[in-house]
Amino acid sequence: MKIDGEDQDVALKILHTADWHLGQSFPGFEAEDQPKLTQARIEAVDKLLGLAESHAVDAVLCAGDLFDEPAPQEQWWRELLKLFGRRKWTQRPVFLLPGNHDPLRPNSVWAADHPFRRSLPAWVHVVDRDDFEFAISQDAVLYAVPCRSRAGADDPTSRIPQRTPGDSRIRIGLAHGTTFDAKGHQMNFPVARNAAEQRGLDYLALGDTHGFREYPPKIAPTVYPGTPEPTTFDEMDAGSAAIIFFPRHRRMPLIHKERVARWKWMDKRCSSMEELEDLRGQDLKDCVLRLTLAMEVSVSERARVDEILEELKGNEARVGRAGVLCENLDELQVSVRDAGDFHRDLPDVLNAAIANLRSRGEQAGEDGETAREALVLLYKTLAEERSQTAGAPHARSGGAGQ
Repeated sequence: MKIDGEDQDVALKILHTADWHLGQSFPGFEAEDQPKLTQARIEAVDKLLGLAESHAVDAVLCAGDLFDEPAPQEQWWRELLKLFGRRKWTQRPVFLLPGNHDPLRPNSVWAADHPFRRSLPAWVHVVDRDDFEFAISQDAVLYAVPCRSRAGADDPTSRIPQRTPGDSRIRIGLAHGTTFDAKGHQMNFPVARNAAEQRGLDYLALGDTHGFREYPPKIAPTVYPGTPEPTTFDEMDAGSAAIIFFPRHRRMPLIHKERVARWKWMDKRCSSMEELEDLRGQDLKDCVLRLTLAMEVSVSERARVDEILEELKGNEARVGRAGVLCENLDELQVSVRDAGDFHRDLPDVLNAAIANLRSRGEQAGEDGETAREALVLLYKTLAEERSQTAGAPHARSGGAGQ
């Protein structure tokens, strides 16, 4: 392959991933949508293992927070065992690092007597020592440090031994923590910005922050691959893994970002019906859509809003246009001033009722809101009746003998 414009032999290939958060729940979503998002996390891991095969990597490094808690429900560690069981790897080690969400504890999923740990294939290694060291090949060595608690002030990379004179191997560090300059992130297990250089590493594989981030210092890169499936709307550049190519002769490794996420989390704010209609026409089947409607609409437009929301969300009879919809209607206002919402050929008693509701609907407060809701419901009922009447077969005239 070509690295830096020159043909180079690759000495080592690894896949670097982190922050799977298997078993994470999504209580902020409706009951029917929560399982989709939770199951998507195990599906992303399956994709990751498929990437490892397609790229023929030499090792897979999993940098912590692989489960959302130290003692996850049995369903999730058994699902992961199934994924490992489908692979017949013998020369491709996988390294599982406990993070701050799933720290190494006596009663955790990482404990030596836990059924998950006992059932792992021989090529899957749990980092259960502060001095963990593994020779990936004759020319490459991995050093890893697990988290033992949910929070801490120590730099885990400080436990990685420094390079000794004459050691020409590719040295890789694996840890879970946050570099000091990560703005907006809680500083658990703070990692020095120049940790890779200090420890004499060729690559520092980290987990913790959920977006893909790369620090390319002069000596060796420090990389966060991010979570393979986003977990919230505000995660920037989530949904990927890193494939790392190490050329011979200790040259700088090449970092290749690979997207694996199925779901795209989209925060959309519509301020007009035109924007909402345009959104309806987009491909949103693999989208987790948080939709805020911040606009004023007429009674007829409010009825159309409900139609579009039902199309996006779906129902028992049809699949929604959006994979998952979370709508916010707090800023949606209904104006009752448009007299053209209703047909004029209505019975007098109905016209009087509409006029009364319009008058009440112009008022603020709970009574006004109730009147506006009643107008929208009445409009939808009358529209449905007109539609049914228009679609009914015409009665035949005449009788027998004609």
